[in-house]
Amino acid sequence: MGNKDKQQRENQILNDETYIMYYNRLTALAISMFEWKNLPETIDPRFMELMLYAKGQIVFFKDDAMGFLCLPFTIDGKLNVYGLPSTVRAYAVTGYQKHLKENERVIIWNNYLHTSTEIDIINYSKRLYKMERTIDVNLEAQKTPILLQCTENQRLVLENLYKQYEGNMPFIFADKNLDLNGITTVQTNAPFIADKVEIIKSKRWNEAMTCLGIKNSDADKKERLISDELSASMGDVKAQQYTRLTARQDAAKQINSMFGLDISVDFREGIFIEETETEETDPEKKEDIDNE
Repeated sequence: MGNKDKQQRENQILNDETYIMYYNRLTALAISMFEWKNLPETIDPRFMELMLYAKGQIVFFKDDAMGFLCLPFTIDGKLNVYGLPSTVRAYAVTGYQKHLKENERVIIWNNYLHTSTEIDIINYSKRLYKMERTIDVNLEAQKTPILLQCTENQRLVLENLYKQYEGNMPFIFADKNLDLNGITTVQTNAPFIADKVEIIKSKRWNEAMTCLGIKNSDADKKERLISDELSASMGDVKAQQYTRLTARQDAAKQINSMFGLDISVDFREGIFIEETETEETDPEKKEDIDNE
């Protein structure tokens, strides 16, 4: 494999690793938002949230041998008047399958659109990874903002010299017979834009947090926010929280009614937004902040 092909391969690996990094970070946040309480011991809440995240749906039912289960499913029959499946087939990676009628199960939806969260996470991960790699490339361009023109015979010599430069060698050694007259350098003058891209990346990350319904703040906004401004800025976050929470709470009510359980679901501590949680709601503190 040539040096050029090797470099392209290394760049592609770094691209993939950067995308996976953002995808995993956002996925971990997405499946950790909700806390299920009083679930039967046979139910795995992590698996529930992972399936809701990836597939947008999961079915809760009781198996005669294994007890209560919550598994992915496929539609296995006609739809009712509301466009919902009358019969579904629950399945597991073990090969387990069970046909379930409407009075035997409750479908838990990820949201009222019956869509997965993963679609959004993939979109944001792609955008974030591209900006991250743009920053890497731009920083590298600041280190080597030159273009070298030389003969093919001189190319190998210059590549070896560049390796010393790339390795941050304090001294670069060259043969005294090196013909410098046959080498032309062209300054590429790559503009430094990494700081601007970093700002956009931060805003995109905050947008992803808002999409998930997780509290976030605009790190680029220098002035302190009063309570009214903060409440307005967090309105989208609160709205996004309920898009998924409401669907889960509806399912919990149906499960409790059908199976006589006492299941509940809510946000994990620290995610839900209270309007009174900021110190700026105190008029005296707000006055001190204004004076500052």
